[in-house]
Amino acid sequence: MSWNFTSDRPIYAQIIEQMEIKICSGIYPLGSKLPSVRDLAKEASVNPNTMQRALSNMEESGLLYSVRTSGRFVTEDINMIKQTRKKIVQEQIEEFLKKMVDLGFEQKEIISMLSDMSKEMRK
Repeated sequence: MSWNFTSDRPIYAQIIEQMEIKICSGIYPLGSKLPSVRDLAKEASVNPNTMQRALSNMEESGLLYSVRTSGRFVTEDINMIKQTRKKIVQEQIEEFLKKMVDLGFEQKEIISMLSDMSKEMRK
């Protein structure tokens, strides 16, 4: 998964979102060691201080933890991962529904379209 940033929000916030997705999708599994701040910053093409800020924020939230001489690790708390996944999904659904309502769709139309698309995906 490549790093994609937009100019509408702070980079560190976008790093957090993308790291959460990488953790929830298993790219960085429970308990796994993360690459160094410098390596992650290089990979994302951002300043190491920006990456450090994002990772520190994730530590404060409990998604990551540090071992002084060994580096940063993904939490082993499966409930924390489930909560993070739920938060991501809720944000995506809210954004989708807002766009649909802005486009003038009614609830029944939205549900019908979702049902139809879900059936198509299962084929």
